[in-house]
Amino acid sequence: MPSPNTQAPQAKEPFNADSGSKTPEIHGVFSSQEVRKVGTGTTTRKSVHKTFWFVEQHGSDIVCQPLNTNYVPSGPKRTITMDELLTKFAPEPEFYQNSVYPKMQELYTTIKRGDEHLQKGENFSAELEYNTALKVDCDNVRANFGIGLTYLERGDTSKAQNIFDRLVKLDSAFENEHKHLFNEFGIQLRKNKMNAQAIAYYSRALELTKNDENLFMNIARAHLENNDISQCVDNLLKALEIAPQHLPSLKFLAWLLQKKLIPQERLADVNMAISHAQSPQTPNSETPAQETGE
Repeated sequence: MPSPNTQAPQAKEPFNADSGSKTPEIHGVFSSQEVRKVGTGTTTRKSVHKTFWFVEQHGSDIVCQPLNTNYVPSGPKRTITMDELLTKFAPEPEFYQNSVYPKMQELYTTIKRGDEHLQKGENFSAELEYNTALKVDCDNVRANFGIGLTYLERGDTSKAQNIFDRLVKLDSAFENEHKHLFNEFGIQLRKNKMNAQAIAYYSRALELTKNDENLFMNIARAHLENNDISQCVDNLLKALEIAPQHLPSLKFLAWLLQKKLIPQERLADVNMAISHAQSPQTPNSETPAQETGE
Protein backbone atom coordinates (compact mmCIF):
# COMPACT_ATOMS: atom_id res chain seq x y z
CA MET A 1 0.00 0.00 0.00
CA PRO A 2 1.57 3.33 -0.99
CA SER A 3 2.44 5.67 1.82
CA PRO A 4 0.75 9.12 1.68
CA ASN A 5 3.89 10.61 3.24
CA THR A 6 6.16 9.85 0.29
CA GLN A 7 7.90 13.06 -0.70
CA ALA A 8 7.65 13.34 -4.44
CA PRO A 9 10.50 15.07 -6.23
CA GLN A 10 9.64 18.60 -7.23
CA ALA A 11 10.40 19.36 -10.85
CA LYS A 12 12.08 22.66 -11.51
CA GLU A 13 10.29 24.74 -14.11
CA PRO A 14 12.33 25.91 -17.09
CA PHE A 15 13.20 29.57 -17.18
CA ASN A 16 10.12 31.73 -17.64
CA ALA A 17 10.58 35.43 -18.33
CA ASP A 18 7.22 36.13 -16.66
CA SER A 19 7.83 34.08 -13.54
CA GLY A 20 9.34 36.93 -11.55
CA SER A 21 12.46 34.91 -10.72
CA LYS A 22 15.89 36.45 -11.05
CA THR A 23 16.97 36.28 -14.65
CA PRO A 24 20.35 34.66 -15.30
CA GLU A 25 22.79 36.91 -17.13
CA ILE A 26 22.99 34.32 -19.93
CA HIS A 27 20.32 31.71 -20.57
CA GLY A 28 19.72 29.87 -23.81
CA VAL A 29 21.07 27.62 -26.52
CA PHE A 30 24.48 28.01 -28.13
CA SER A 31 26.30 25.94 -30.71
CA SER A 32 29.91 24.97 -31.17
CA GLN A 33 31.62 23.59 -34.26
CA GLU A 34 34.41 21.08 -34.59
CA VAL A 35 36.24 20.34 -37.82
CA ARG A 36 36.99 16.65 -38.20
CA LYS A 37 39.04 14.78 -40.78
CA VAL A 38 37.28 11.90 -42.47
CA GLY A 39 39.05 9.22 -44.51
CA THR A 40 42.77 8.71 -45.21
CA GLY A 41 45.31 9.64 -47.86
CA THR A 42 43.87 11.15 -51.02
CA THR A 43 40.31 10.52 -49.79
CA THR A 44 40.75 12.72 -46.72
CA ARG A 45 38.12 15.40 -46.39
CA LYS A 46 36.99 17.77 -43.70
CA SER A 47 33.68 17.48 -41.95
CA VAL A 48 32.13 20.12 -39.69
CA HIS A 49 30.43 18.68 -36.60
CA LYS A 50 27.95 21.00 -34.85
CA THR A 51 26.95 20.53 -31.22
CA PHE A 52 24.16 22.36 -29.41
CA TRP A 53 24.48 23.37 -25.76
CA PHE A 54 22.17 24.75 -23.12
CA VAL A 55 24.08 27.54 -21.38
CA GLU A 56 23.28 29.37 -18.15
CA GLN A 57 25.24 31.93 -16.20
CA HIS A 58 24.69 32.57 -12.51
CA GLY A 59 27.11 35.06 -11.06
CA SER A 60 30.58 34.22 -12.30
CA ASP A 61 29.73 30.64 -13.26
CA ILE A 62 28.84 29.79 -16.85
CA VAL A 63 27.65 26.21 -17.15
CA CYS A 64 26.95 24.40 -20.41
CA GLN A 65 25.19 21.10 -20.95
CA PRO A 66 24.73 19.28 -24.27
CA LEU A 67 21.31 18.80 -25.82
CA ASN A 68 20.22 15.26 -26.56
CA THR A 69 18.41 14.10 -29.69
CA ASN A 70 15.09 15.16 -28.13
CA TYR A 71 16.34 18.77 -27.81
CA VAL A 72 16.53 18.86 -24.01
CA PRO A 73 19.65 19.45 -21.86
CA SER A 74 21.04 16.10 -20.77
CA GLY A 75 24.35 14.60 -19.72
CA PRO A 76 27.35 16.00 -17.86
CA LYS A 77 27.64 19.73 -17.28
CA ARG A 78 30.88 21.66 -17.54
CA THR A 79 31.93 25.15 -16.56
CA ILE A 80 33.40 27.48 -19.18
CA THR A 81 34.80 31.00 -19.12
CA MET A 82 33.24 34.04 -20.71
CA ASP A 83 36.13 34.15 -23.18
CA GLU A 84 35.39 30.57 -24.23
CA LEU A 85 31.72 31.36 -24.67
CA LEU A 86 32.46 34.41 -26.84
CA THR A 87 35.12 32.76 -28.99
CA LYS A 88 33.94 29.16 -29.32
CA PHE A 89 30.15 29.33 -29.13
CA ALA A 90 27.47 30.97 -31.25
CA PRO A 91 24.00 31.91 -29.93
CA GLU A 92 20.99 30.04 -31.34
CA PRO A 93 18.00 32.08 -30.03
CA GLU A 94 15.46 30.89 -32.62
CA PHE A 95 16.34 27.24 -32.09
CA TYR A 96 15.92 27.73 -28.34
CA GLN A 97 12.59 29.53 -28.68
CA ASN A 98 11.05 27.26 -31.31
CA SER A 99 12.41 23.83 -30.39
CA VAL A 100 14.31 23.57 -27.12
CA TYR A 101 12.14 25.62 -24.75
CA PRO A 102 8.88 23.88 -25.76
CA LYS A 103 10.52 20.48 -25.20
CA MET A 104 11.88 21.55 -21.82
CA GLN A 105 8.45 22.86 -20.83
CA GLU A 106 6.81 19.61 -21.94
CA LEU A 107 9.32 17.56 -19.93
CA TYR A 108 8.79 19.74 -16.86
CA THR A 109 5.01 19.36 -17.10
CA THR A 110 5.27 15.58 -17.43
CA ILE A 111 7.50 15.26 -14.36
CA LYS A 112 5.25 17.59 -12.40
CA ARG A 113 2.27 15.35 -13.15
CA GLY A 114 4.31 12.38 -11.97
CA ASP A 115 5.17 14.23 -8.76
CA GLU A 116 1.52 15.02 -8.11
CA HIS A 117 0.44 11.41 -8.64
CA LEU A 118 3.24 10.13 -6.39
CA GLN A 119 2.31 12.58 -3.64
CA LYS A 120 -1.26 11.22 -3.75
CA GLY A 121 -0.06 7.63 -3.63
CA GLU A 122 -1.13 7.00 -7.24
CA ASN A 123 1.92 4.94 -8.07
CA PHE A 124 0.75 3.48 -11.38
CA SER A 125 -0.09 6.89 -12.85
CA ALA A 126 3.16 8.35 -11.47
CA GLU A 127 5.16 5.55 -13.07
CA LEU A 128 3.56 6.21 -16.47
CA GLU A 129 4.46 9.91 -16.32
CA TYR A 130 8.02 9.28 -15.17
CA ASN A 131 8.53 6.68 -17.90
CA THR A 132 7.32 9.20 -20.46
CA ALA A 133 9.84 11.72 -19.12
CA LEU A 134 12.67 9.17 -19.22
CA LYS A 135 11.99 8.47 -22.88
CA VAL A 136 12.80 12.13 -23.50
CA ASP A 137 15.78 12.27 -21.11
CA CYS A 138 16.96 8.97 -19.64
CA ASP A 139 19.36 10.82 -17.31
CA ASN A 140 16.79 13.20 -15.85
CA VAL A 141 17.49 13.16 -12.14
CA ARG A 142 13.99 13.93 -10.92
CA ALA A 143 12.32 11.41 -13.19
CA ASN A 144 14.79 8.72 -12.07
CA PHE A 145 14.24 9.54 -8.42
CA GLY A 146 10.48 9.62 -8.93
CA ILE A 147 10.18 6.26 -10.64
CA GLY A 148 12.64 4.76 -8.16
CA LEU A 149 10.38 5.89 -5.32
CA THR A 150 7.35 4.31 -6.98
CA TYR A 151 9.21 0.98 -7.19
CA LEU A 152 10.33 1.18 -3.58
CA GLU A 153 6.87 2.15 -2.36
CA ARG A 154 5.39 -1.00 -3.89
CA GLY A 155 8.32 -3.19 -2.81
CA ASP A 156 9.62 -3.93 -6.30
CA THR A 157 13.25 -4.26 -5.26
CA SER A 158 14.41 -5.66 -8.60
CA LYS A 159 13.35 -2.58 -10.56
CA ALA A 160 14.48 -0.36 -7.71
CA GLN A 161 17.93 -1.95 -7.99
CA ASN A 162 18.09 -0.93 -11.66
CA ILE A 163 17.27 2.67 -10.73
CA PHE A 164 19.83 2.52 -7.92
CA ASP A 165 22.50 1.36 -10.38
CA ARG A 166 21.63 4.23 -12.70
CA LEU A 167 21.52 6.92 -10.03
CA VAL A 168 24.85 6.09 -8.40
CA LYS A 169 26.52 6.72 -11.78
CA LEU A 170 24.98 10.18 -12.18
CA ASP A 171 27.07 12.87 -10.52
CA SER A 172 24.20 15.32 -11.00
CA ALA A 173 21.98 13.18 -8.76
CA PHE A 174 24.06 14.24 -5.76
CA GLU A 175 24.12 17.98 -6.34
CA ASN A 176 22.84 20.17 -3.50
CA GLU A 177 19.61 20.98 -5.35
CA HIS A 178 18.74 17.27 -5.29
CA LYS A 179 19.82 16.62 -1.73
CA HIS A 180 16.32 16.02 -0.37
CA LEU A 181 15.69 13.62 -3.25
CA PHE A 182 18.72 11.37 -2.78
CA ASN A 183 18.10 11.44 0.95
CA GLU A 184 14.51 10.28 0.50
CA PHE A 185 15.63 7.57 -1.90
CA GLY A 186 18.26 6.35 0.56
CA ILE A 187 15.69 6.21 3.36
CA GLN A 188 13.34 4.18 1.19
CA LEU A 189 16.17 1.79 0.28
CA ARG A 190 16.75 1.11 3.97
CA LYS A 191 13.05 0.73 4.72
CA ASN A 192 12.90 -1.91 1.99
CA LYS A 193 15.75 -3.82 3.70
CA MET A 194 18.17 -2.83 0.94
CA ASN A 195 20.72 -1.79 3.55
CA ALA A 196 23.85 -2.51 1.50
CA GLN A 197 22.46 -0.37 -1.32
CA ALA A 198 21.53 2.41 1.09
CA ILE A 199 25.06 2.46 2.51
CA ALA A 200 26.62 2.45 -0.97
CA TYR A 201 24.23 5.17 -2.05
CA TYR A 202 24.98 7.49 0.88
CA SER A 203 28.69 6.75 0.53
CA ARG A 204 28.49 7.82 -3.11
CA ALA A 205 26.83 11.03 -1.98
CA LEU A 206 29.68 11.61 0.47
CA GLU A 207 32.21 11.29 -2.36
CA LEU A 208 30.61 14.27 -4.05
CA THR A 209 29.36 16.37 -1.15
CA LYS A 210 32.33 15.66 1.17
CA ASN A 211 31.66 16.40 4.84
CA ASP A 212 27.99 16.13 5.69
CA GLU A 213 26.95 15.13 9.19
CA ASN A 214 23.47 14.09 8.06
CA LEU A 215 24.86 11.59 5.57
CA PHE A 216 27.12 10.03 8.21
CA MET A 217 24.11 9.76 10.53
CA ASN A 218 22.03 8.12 7.80
CA ILE A 219 24.82 5.63 7.07
CA ALA A 220 24.90 4.83 10.79
CA ARG A 221 21.16 4.11 10.69
CA ALA A 222 21.65 1.62 7.84
CA HIS A 223 24.53 -0.07 9.70
CA LEU A 224 22.26 -0.46 12.72
CA GLU A 225 19.78 -2.32 10.52
CA ASN A 226 22.66 -4.61 9.53
CA ASN A 227 23.52 -5.15 13.20
CA ASP A 228 26.95 -3.64 12.59
CA ILE A 229 27.14 -1.58 15.77
CA SER A 230 30.84 -0.77 15.40
CA GLN A 231 30.34 0.88 11.99
CA CYS A 232 27.18 2.53 13.30
CA VAL A 233 29.10 4.17 16.15
CA ASP A 234 32.03 5.12 13.91
CA ASN A 235 29.74 7.02 11.54
CA LEU A 236 27.92 8.79 14.36
CA LEU A 237 31.25 9.94 15.74
CA LYS A 238 32.23 11.20 12.27
CA ALA A 239 29.00 13.18 12.16
CA LEU A 240 29.80 14.75 15.52
CA GLU A 241 33.34 15.58 14.43
CA ILE A 242 31.79 17.77 11.75
CA ALA A 243 28.95 19.14 13.90
CA PRO A 244 29.51 18.53 17.64
CA GLN A 245 25.95 19.63 18.48
CA HIS A 246 24.22 17.53 15.80
CA LEU A 247 21.12 16.57 17.79
CA PRO A 248 20.02 13.52 15.73
CA SER A 249 23.45 11.92 16.20
CA LEU A 250 23.47 12.76 19.92
CA LYS A 251 19.99 11.24 20.33
CA PHE A 252 21.13 8.18 18.40
CA LEU A 253 24.15 7.68 20.68
CA ALA A 254 21.97 8.19 23.76
CA TRP A 255 19.66 5.41 22.54
CA LEU A 256 22.63 3.10 21.92
CA LEU A 257 23.96 3.86 25.41
CA GLN A 258 20.61 3.14 27.03
CA LYS A 259 20.37 -0.17 25.20
CA LYS A 260 23.95 -0.97 26.25
CA LEU A 261 24.92 -1.52 22.61
CA ILE A 262 28.09 0.60 22.56
CA PRO A 263 31.18 -1.64 22.31
CA GLN A 264 33.30 -1.34 25.44
CA GLU A 265 36.30 -0.05 23.50
CA ARG A 266 34.24 2.85 22.08
CA LEU A 267 32.60 4.01 25.30
CA ALA A 268 35.29 6.60 26.05
CA ASP A 269 35.02 8.12 22.56
CA VAL A 270 31.23 8.23 22.77
CA ASN A 271 31.22 9.87 26.20
CA MET A 272 33.79 12.41 25.04
CA ALA A 273 31.72 13.29 21.95
CA ILE A 274 28.62 13.79 24.08
CA SER A 275 30.52 15.91 26.61
CA HIS A 276 31.90 18.11 23.80
CA ALA A 277 28.38 19.10 22.77
CA GLN A 278 28.11 22.57 24.26
CA SER A 279 24.41 22.60 25.16
CA PRO A 280 22.74 19.47 23.84
CA GLN A 281 19.03 19.11 24.45
CA THR A 282 18.01 16.16 26.55
CA PRO A 283 18.09 13.28 24.05
CA ASN A 284 15.01 11.10 23.67
CA SER A 285 16.46 7.62 23.99
CA GLU A 286 13.27 5.66 23.32
CA THR A 287 14.11 5.08 19.66
CA PRO A 288 17.13 5.67 17.41
CA ALA A 289 17.07 8.92 15.47
CA GLN A 290 15.49 8.78 12.03
CA GLU A 291 17.37 9.77 8.88
CA THR A 292 17.66 13.43 8.10
CA GLY A 293 18.55 15.53 5.10
CA GLU A 294 18.32 19.00 6.59
